[in-house]
Amino acid sequence: MADEDGPDFEVPVGMFQDLEDLKAKVAHLTAQVKALTEGADTASDEASEEGEYDASGEGAEGVDEEENEWQYPPLILLLDPPAYDDELRVLIEWVEGVLVPGYLGEPSADARWCHLWFEHMPAVARLHALWLAWQELTDPATCGYAGPSVWHRDHLDPCIRELRSSAGPFAGCTKGEHQIAHRMPSTVPSAWRHGDD
Repeated sequence: MADEDGPDFEVPVGMFQDLEDLKAKVAHLTAQVKALTEGADTASDEASEEGEYDASGEGAEGVDEEENEWQYPPLILLLDPPAYDDELRVLIEWVEGVLVPGYLGEPSADARWCHLWFEHMPAVARLHALWLAWQELTDPATCGYAGPSVWHRDHLDPCIRELRSSAGPFAGCTKGEHQIAHRMPSTVPSAWRHGDD
């Protein structure tokens, strides 16, 4: 006897996963559209809001301190020492706890790695960007189930390829020795210096 509430047929499990992926993508896009439209509304109404004050002398909307902060995480190299140290500490935990044991094989001449990678600024910048992408793309609520695949293809593979290449930041490091190659720009001849001679 057929159910009167709906048709009697089985739905494949994969269809539910596809539906959940679509829901997550729609939610993510909706959040992006909302953020963009709120930013546009704020910019267009900014001039009129500057002139409105309440009885306490503050602006009608009040000054939102979060507006002056970064909306998205900045490049780690742009952070000042206290914030940089905190961000680096968390990055080290992720690299040493997830990336190294899960993705990096034994170092070799063709696939270099330095155990003091956090002293190589180009490596810190690349690994921080990789970590930020990992945080976003491993959350099914924001990117669905395809996020990890995108992270591997678009972020992990190119980053590790650059870091471990023979011309990468670990080029001077061997298994037992750590070296940082400091590249300083050469002195450019200047008309100002010629006058001092």
